[in-house]
Amino acid sequence: MSNDIFVTRPSMPPLSEFTEYLEKIWDSGVLSNSGPFHQQLEAELQNFLGVEHISIFNNGTIALMTALRALNVSGEVITTPYSFIATSHAVLWNGNVPVFVDIDPASLNMDPAAIEAAITEKTSAIMPVHCYGHPADVDAIDEIAAKHDLKVVYDAAHAFGVECHCGSVLNHGDASVLSFHATKVFNTFEGGAIVSKTPELKAYVDQLKNFGHAGETKVVATGLNGKVSEVNAAFGLVQLRHVKEALSRRGEIDAQYRASLDGVKGVTCLGDTNESVANFAYFPVLIGAEFPLSRDELYEHMKAHGVHPRRYFYPLIPEFEMYQNLPTARLQLLPNAYRASREILCLPIYPDLSNDSVDRIVALMTDL
Repeated sequence: MSNDIFVTRPSMPPLSEFTEYLEKIWDSGVLSNSGPFHQQLEAELQNFLGVEHISIFNNGTIALMTALRALNVSGEVITTPYSFIATSHAVLWNGNVPVFVDIDPASLNMDPAAIEAAITEKTSAIMPVHCYGHPADVDAIDEIAAKHDLKVVYDAAHAFGVECHCGSVLNHGDASVLSFHATKVFNTFEGGAIVSKTPELKAYVDQLKNFGHAGETKVVATGLNGKVSEVNAAFGLVQLRHVKEALSRRGEIDAQYRASLDGVKGVTCLGDTNESVANFAYFPVLIGAEFPLSRDELYEHMKAHGVHPRRYFYPLIPEFEMYQNLPTARLQLLPNAYRASREILCLPIYPDLSNDSVDRIVALMTDL
């Protein structure tokens, strides 16, 4: 078996625990359409995450698209160039125009001053990302949105279980969208969720994710199919039993990296921002000019020795062809994001990663 180390591995609960749920699904014959496990998972997630209104989805991208539609977002949406492509794709899918603004060089989250400077009469919403699970400047962003009467949809794909100064970071804005993809700290194989600010928004979100149905014979909107199968919901219920242990182990790995890389010239570990509870979803480092190798040289060096970090996020979203013609896609307007995309390297982190493997990864960066 290969001893290669990849940037992440899905957390998998004991198979026997999952089998118990599968047997119940087989007995009930209920596979979809908001079955009992679907409803149970929503209730347990509300409790675990400290939120009041959550709707689970078949994936995070569909959830992002639905959140924008549910809030009747039109025109321009101010967002970050430094994210996975799904963030901006959701904006385009809804017929909106992404407006990119630069990021803070320390947190790599959107710069609130840049957000406010980008607001025009066409702006209807802001879509920030809690990059790597570190909260965006939620107080400043929510204040800007209130001042200019804008909607806020937080792409919280990385932020499962993260808390800021006032509790769950998911309670900010009009909606927050989670990803439960296999690579995330909590997964349902594929999946996602929308945390809604109000019960009325949740009710509409639930209609939109079920083709717009409002009862058996009434359709109230052009919805889509964002429903979660009972199998996925059951897997999520099993995962919740073990997620605290998984997050704790991630924290141990994070601490080991920080201690091992402390003082290494040219390597900057992105520090805690303003979370009171972290989830250690990623371990990003910036490779600067003082390091003996460039970021890409280090990336290739590590791959050649069986370790596979990732350059999250490179290239920037504005560098992809479908975005290059946007006025705000010019890279000279986004110097902090551009620099981060050329220096960033996310090191492997997942609960099953051993301390010896972390030592092996660090040695590839320090024994040059």
